[in-house]
Amino acid sequence: MNVEKKLVIIGGGPAGHSAASAAARRGVHVTIIEREILGGAAHLLDCVPSKTMIATGGAMSFTNSLSGMGLENREAEVDVASLTARIESIKDHLSNDVHVLLASQGVTVINGTAKLESKNSVRVDAADGTSFLLEADDILISTGSRPRIPNFVQPDGDRILTTRDCYPPRVFPESVTIIGSGVTGVEFAHMFASFGSKVTLVVSRQQVLPGKDPEVAAVLEDSFLSRGVRLFKGARAVGIERTDLGVRVICDDGRVSETTHAVFAIGSMPNTENLGLEEVGVKTDGGYIPIDRHCQSNIENIYAAGDVSGKLPLSSVASMQGRKVAEQVAGGPKGPHRHLDYDKAASAIFTEPEIADVGLAEAEAFASGRKIRVTKVPFSSTAKALINNDSRGFVKIISDPATGEVLGGSIVGRHAAELISVIALAVTASLKVTDIEESLLVHPALAEALADAAE
Repeated sequence: MNVEKKLVIIGGGPAGHSAASAAARRGVHVTIIEREILGGAAHLLDCVPSKTMIATGGAMSFTNSLSGMGLENREAEVDVASLTARIESIKDHLSNDVHVLLASQGVTVINGTAKLESKNSVRVDAADGTSFLLEADDILISTGSRPRIPNFVQPDGDRILTTRDCYPPRVFPESVTIIGSGVTGVEFAHMFASFGSKVTLVVSRQQVLPGKDPEVAAVLEDSFLSRGVRLFKGARAVGIERTDLGVRVICDDGRVSETTHAVFAIGSMPNTENLGLEEVGVKTDGGYIPIDRHCQSNIENIYAAGDVSGKLPLSSVASMQGRKVAEQVAGGPKGPHRHLDYDKAASAIFTEPEIADVGLAEAEAFASGRKIRVTKVPFSSTAKALINNDSRGFVKIISDPATGEVLGGSIVGRHAAELISVIALAVTASLKVTDIEESLLVHPALAEALADAAE
């Protein structure tokens, strides 16, 4: 290990702090510059709060449906102050864990902003008012992203909101229009519906979750409709107005949604402005930094990881990219090595029911003319789903008919985000359906549907 090597990381989110920790373990001298919160703004100010609120909303839904399990119903009500304290406690706990870990490894953390001065130097403007230059052998850009805002709207943080304006919650809206039906949009629709808001979801395509398996989308749409969520399919929001009672969202097909609040959930934008990228010669594409399989930009010693790399905007992917950067900076992997395959990354959507998928999608395979075998098993055929009083959804496994190799899969139902790990491991390790089928799984368990689908 080269203890003299210096790595400067701009941005301390999942990619940045994972890279810092892994590089420090390999003897690299690491400095992180973070302007907001160590652990990542998108992660700790977006992802963690939303999932905490979704978990609370799910507990409310479960409590309010106890009669189906032979219990007397007890109506649950949200305590906004307690929920806010819970969100802040989790956020602070996770951020503090990162601080403690990096401090124990000798990583220097600076609160401030940074800008490239050259390919081997970074200008730091610290929060304490000092400004200085850091020299580096390698530099990692991992500055994350922020919510995308269309040019026809100016969020006011009161009635017209970005996703980040929604937590900690000041109040739960009586009614809300969600603009955007991708992952974030459907999660917010689910979340607000769980807390009793009347929700309208503006869906620009003919199904929610465009690009996902139509069968998966259909289950979620049915769930939304059964809970009173209005779906404006084939509509795009083109204008928004404040009214005496809230907001009016105007769609391109003439439909109008009048609600007390509106939330824009139409994706994110990379935080790559004012970093000195152009001056130093780092190429960008739409604000993102194109990278190779080592997460290197067009300048060999300048890396990019996380949302700014334009790859999958997932914390798990960002963390793995960070670890790969650390390996490269420290001289390359010392043992068996597998390059990141973004097509094999598992992802989940925390709606009710949960949705998760990994690897090759059925529609994608058919579109390319690839021969596949698709097996599907509903959770209604498993004892544990009936015991849980929730038999919604299914397990679908996609495999190669010639070799039996698992190519992908999707799960809709309770604990889908956990169950997909089995299929993800099979996809990553090139396992066969027989490897899943012949595993002796627990009974009763939802995972039995995986073995049944593999049979």
